[in-house]
Amino acid sequence: SVFAALADPVRLRLLSLVADAGEICSCNLQEPLGKAQPTISHHTKVLADAGLLVGEKRGRWVWWRLVPERLDVIRDAIAVTVS
Repeated sequence: SVFAALADPVRLRLLSLVADAGEICSCNLQEPLGKAQPTISHHTKVLADAGLLVGEKRGRWVWWRLVPERLDVIRDAIAVTVS
Protein backbone atom coordinates (compact mmCIF):
# COMPACT_ATOMS: atom_id res chain seq x y z
CA SER A 1 0.00 0.00 0.00
CA VAL A 2 2.93 2.35 0.64
CA PHE A 3 4.43 1.96 -2.81
CA ALA A 4 0.98 2.23 -4.39
CA ALA A 5 0.46 5.48 -2.50
CA LEU A 6 3.80 6.79 -3.74
CA ALA A 7 3.13 5.77 -7.35
CA ASP A 8 1.01 8.86 -8.01
CA PRO A 9 2.96 12.01 -9.03
CA VAL A 10 0.55 14.29 -7.16
CA ARG A 11 1.09 12.35 -3.93
CA LEU A 12 4.86 12.40 -4.41
CA ARG A 13 4.74 16.19 -4.84
CA LEU A 14 2.43 16.52 -1.83
CA LEU A 15 4.80 14.46 0.30
CA SER A 16 7.69 16.64 -0.86
CA LEU A 17 5.81 19.82 0.09
CA VAL A 18 5.09 18.46 3.56
CA ALA A 19 8.71 17.37 3.98
CA ASP A 20 10.00 20.81 2.96
CA ALA A 21 7.61 22.62 5.30
CA GLY A 22 7.90 20.26 8.26
CA GLU A 23 4.20 20.82 8.83
CA ILE A 24 1.71 22.34 6.41
CA CYS A 25 -1.95 23.27 6.35
CA SER A 26 -4.17 21.69 3.72
CA CYS A 27 -5.13 25.22 2.74
CA ASN A 28 -1.54 25.87 1.65
CA LEU A 29 -1.44 22.86 -0.71
CA GLN A 30 -3.98 24.04 -3.27
CA GLU A 31 -1.79 26.53 -5.12
CA PRO A 32 1.45 24.52 -5.40
CA LEU A 33 -0.41 21.35 -6.39
CA GLY A 34 -2.88 23.10 -8.68
CA LYS A 35 -5.65 20.89 -7.34
CA ALA A 36 -9.01 21.52 -5.67
CA GLN A 37 -9.44 20.88 -1.96
CA PRO A 38 -11.47 17.64 -2.41
CA THR A 39 -8.66 16.21 -4.57
CA ILE A 40 -6.06 17.20 -1.99
CA SER A 41 -8.16 15.59 0.75
CA HIS A 42 -8.28 12.36 -1.26
CA HIS A 43 -4.51 12.30 -1.74
CA THR A 44 -3.72 13.16 1.89
CA LYS A 45 -6.08 10.38 3.00
CA VAL A 46 -4.27 7.85 0.80
CA LEU A 47 -0.90 8.94 2.24
CA ALA A 48 -2.26 8.90 5.78
CA ASP A 49 -3.79 5.43 5.29
CA ALA A 50 -0.35 4.26 4.11
CA GLY A 51 1.13 5.63 7.34
CA LEU A 52 3.24 8.30 5.64
CA LEU A 53 1.40 11.37 6.97
CA VAL A 54 -0.43 12.30 10.12
CA GLY A 55 -2.92 15.12 10.32
CA GLU A 56 -4.17 17.28 13.13
CA LYS A 57 -7.42 19.18 12.71
CA ARG A 58 -7.11 22.78 13.86
CA GLY A 59 -10.30 24.68 13.37
CA ARG A 60 -11.45 24.24 9.81
CA TRP A 61 -8.19 22.90 8.40
CA VAL A 62 -5.94 19.86 8.83
CA TRP A 63 -2.22 20.36 9.38
CA TRP A 64 -0.07 17.56 7.95
CA ARG A 65 3.37 16.26 8.87
CA LEU A 66 5.46 13.28 7.87
CA VAL A 67 5.87 10.09 9.87
CA PRO A 68 9.69 9.86 9.85
CA GLU A 69 9.80 6.27 11.13
CA ARG A 70 7.64 5.13 8.23
CA LEU A 71 9.89 6.87 5.72
CA ASP A 72 12.93 5.20 7.29
CA VAL A 73 11.33 1.80 6.68
CA ILE A 74 10.79 2.69 3.02
CA ARG A 75 14.39 3.91 2.65
CA ASP A 76 15.63 0.66 4.18
CA ALA A 77 13.44 -1.43 1.87
CA ILE A 78 14.73 0.43 -1.18
CA ALA A 79 18.35 0.16 -0.02
CA VAL A 80 18.01 -3.61 0.39
CA THR A 81 16.58 -4.09 -3.11
CA VAL A 82 19.24 -1.84 -4.69
CA SER A 83 22.21 -3.49 -2.96
